[in-house]
Formats: sequence, structure tokens, C-alpha cells
Amino acid sequence: MSRATDATPNHPTPQGAGHTWLPRFPQEGHPAMGITITNTYGAAHHVSETNPAHVTSCDRYRLPLVGAIVPGNPGYDDMVEILKDNGHDTRPEGYGLIFLESEEVSATYFGSIAQIEQYRRENTDGQATFDASQGVMYAQWPRGKGWDDFLPRVFWNQAQHGAIADGVGLVTAFAHTEIPGAEVIVYEFEGTWLPDRDPQQLVTYHCTGCHLDTFHDCGHVQENTGPSSRRWAARQARQHLISAARHGVGDTNSACRPHNGAMLRAVNAVARDMWGTTGNALPDTDDAYCATKGPCSLIRELRAGVRPPAYRA
Repeated sequence: MSRATDATPNHPTPQGAGHTWLPRFPQEGHPAMGITITNTYGAAHHVSETNPAHVTSCDRYRLPLVGAIVPGNPGYDDMVEILKDNGHDTRPEGYGLIFLESEEVSATYFGSIAQIEQYRRENTDGQATFDASQGVMYAQWPRGKGWDDFLPRVFWNQAQHGAIADGVGLVTAFAHTEIPGAEVIVYEFEGTWLPDRDPQQLVTYHCTGCHLDTFHDCGHVQENTGPSSRRWAARQARQHLISAARHGVGDTNSACRPHNGAMLRAVNAVARDMWGTTGNALPDTDDAYCATKGPCSLIRELRAGVRPPAYRA
């Protein structure tokens, strides 16, 4: 297994999920829902006609891994099961593999070993393309028996390509549909769910409009194990925006509900009574607290190219 660089397949038609490759548009949405989601960071993606939270494809993938599997490799029979189930197990000598990913979607190409060897030779400058019509393309990276041991963990932000550290940095971001200037940002970081635990590689999103800390919302912080984790975090970010557009900001049915500092003011009042002080123990607005102690403080350092301390460690 070797690592490749950015490249674009020649006219690929991904199979297994109905993906098609279309011209990129500067913003995506679903007209019938009246919702448009616009990127402020990262590449724009194509979405389902019925659900702007469901990303289907993009125009340019990164190709981080290139490899091959042959009969006799550990787990080979399990690994080619996906091909057998779809009538694509046509190469008894084995398969050349290219793993593609963008910020929000991934795919796996199965071709001949000779084709992948040629691609490796031609990709010394990171600009090679490959003809995907010679093989088959499946949505996402395979998981399960054989594959879990074969595939290394791959982060979107990689130190070898100039990132602060592996798995530390922004992934993508969207303009808030209801709050001018606000964003919903997807980012990789180091952190821990509980104090006194070793930090892990995590991925989540943050809304600079409501400043919800996703650690307080079950299922909104993912272990960053690969493209599927980042896809899920970005999907949740899109769902946050859709909820704000449908229900408004602050509505009880909306995922975007600023607390307007109510909890902070309550904590400060208790602290003043307990300690007999007149000053506040904490900032008394959500944006001020988030900027100094919350996700916004972490994102600010990521944007500045500084590796922040592990969050909540």
C-alpha cells in the first residue's frame, strides 16, 4: 500500500451508489425546500435532489492510498466478496486499488494490477490521471473482514502535506443560512470525552451562531477513523443548517438554539455568592466563553496554524 496525491479520474462512473459526475456548482441546495448550503472552506459537493444533507459526489478527489490485493493475501476472499456480490469478480490474478476521498465523500476503484502499476509510475509529480472505465468504482471505502486490517487510518489533514499534525485541522465549512457571518465548521482535532483519559483523534462540527458544544449532544463527536467519520460529521453540520432554515434560530424544534449566556450568568451568580466576590468567574456571554474556553478557541488556533492542546483533556 502506498500513498498518492491529488488527482482526477478520467470520466469515472462510480458504481454501487448511483453516483454520477457532474459539473461543480458554487453552491448546493434543494429548491423545493428553499435551502441552499454554501461552502466557506473546502470544495463544493453535489447533493441528492431530495436531501441537501446527503452528499453524492464531487468533481475532484484526493487519492491518498494506492495498492493491490492478490489471492493468498490475508483476508483476500472476504475482501473480494463485495465484487462477487455484484458480479464484478473478473480478475483471478487480483486487483489494483485506488482509494479516493474528498472532504465529504469517498470511493474505491478496483482495476487491473497492471493499470495501477502504470499509474504509480506516471504519478511521480502527483498529476497523473487514470481511466476508471477500465475497472469498477464503489462508493466509500470497504469495511469489514480483511479490509479493517488492510487499510491504515487516513486523516484529511496530514503533516506530510503541510498540516499542523495528522488529524488536526479544518475539513470543510458552510455559511450559516440564517445568521449572517456565522459558519458551521467541520474539523479534526485531538480531544477526550472524559477527563484523565488519553486524547483521541476526533472529528466534529461547530456552529459559530449558537456555539453548541457537540460534546454535550450525544453522537455528534466521532472517533476520526477515516473518510466515513468525516462524512458523518459533515452530514450533521448540514443537518444543523437545514434545521435552522426550517425552524429558525432559537425555536424549540431547531437544532440551532443559542443559550444567550443564561447558564453562564447563573454559574457566575452562584460563584459570587459562594466566594463573596463581585467579579465573574466566567465570561457571561456564549460567544465570549466559546472564544476563550470552547470550540471557537480551538478553531481559532487551527486557522492560525497552531496545534491546540487536546480538548477537554
